Amino acid sequence: MSKILILANSSSGVYEFRKELIRELIERGNNIIVSSPSAGREPELKEIGCEIIETNFDRRGINPIKDFLLFAKYRRLVKREKPDYIITYTIKPNIYGGFACRLLKAPYAVNITGLGTAFEKDGFLKKIVIAMYKAALKKAKVIFFENSDNRDTFVREKIIDSSKSKVLNGAGVNIDHFTLSEYPCDEASFKFLFVGRIMREKGVNELFSAMKKMRDDGCNCKLMVLGRYEEGYEQQIKQYVDDGWLEYYGFQSDVRPFIAKAHCFVLPSYHEGMANTNLECASSGRPIITSNIPGCREAVVEGSGLLCEPKNVDSLYAAMKAMYSLSFEERKQMGLKGRKHMEDVFDKKKVVRMTIDHLFP
Repeated sequence: MSKILILANSSSGVYEFRKELIRELIERGNNIIVSSPSAGREPELKEIGCEIIETNFDRRGINPIKDFLLFAKYRRLVKREKPDYIITYTIKPNIYGGFACRLLKAPYAVNITGLGTAFEKDGFLKKIVIAMYKAALKKAKVIFFENSDNRDTFVREKIIDSSKSKVLNGAGVNIDHFTLSEYPCDEASFKFLFVGRIMREKGVNELFSAMKKMRDDGCNCKLMVLGRYEEGYEQQIKQYVDDGWLEYYGFQSDVRPFIAKAHCFVLPSYHEGMANTNLECASSGRPIITSNIPGCREAVVEGSGLLCEPKNVDSLYAAMKAMYSLSFEERKQMGLKGRKHMEDVFDKKKVVRMTIDHLFP
């Protein structure tokens, strides 16, 4: 029986996207400890058999003092628990957890769930992050990536040796949970759906602008928005709700009822590791409009959705207008092709099996 320590930046993310992996590891006789900031999903993780150790830290930004304290917390944690294996997710656990594991000579695996804003442009921040990744990942047993472009970036920047890297199809999607949902008949208005944190990097500014253009063109459409908003968006959202074209539902623990009402899912993100919401909506039989970037475009095959250029209102608007103009049957068939793609490539069971095979070769 092995003790496995998971370091992550949110108990919610661990539960939502890794619970199937955790269940499989527990069924194989392993003890699982999850260390993350509290995000309200601790009871569910305990229910499936995890021990929870709350480790709070600021997920965003670089603060040398706070980040050193996080490294010290991880070092104490690994030293005290003496896990047989550590699995890290997201940038700060990857880097500072990696430092702690390397220092203590503890075996660890790293999951790169996206490149983040640091890799968007060359500069001092990018150089610092690359140097930290190089040091943190040097002794990792395996480094998982959610798309091949991110892996190629790490190899090109000489952060890792490609022989240690494995590309998974994101976290996969539970196709038994996100089942094929009957495509909605054309109602009074066409409904686009956005699910995610309302922030600049998710492309919401372009999405709101494209929706205004659609409405100005006389298109009878609305945008359903699910997710918490970042500072600065509250008044904007209220205004669009008052204008009658945006329906805001806040954070929802179960998005399936909203997917069922949607005619198309839209995610014009700037960067992703692998956008889970794309996978969930495609698995439910909804056509997708998403950015032509690594981590988004993989969810779309020919005839299952449309790609737009990131940070480009006109490109997004053209894709939304094209989707709106299709017939009911054409959109329904797109959704069915997306579902088939999820079954063939992104089935969570396949991803879990592949992950465990690489963790314990």
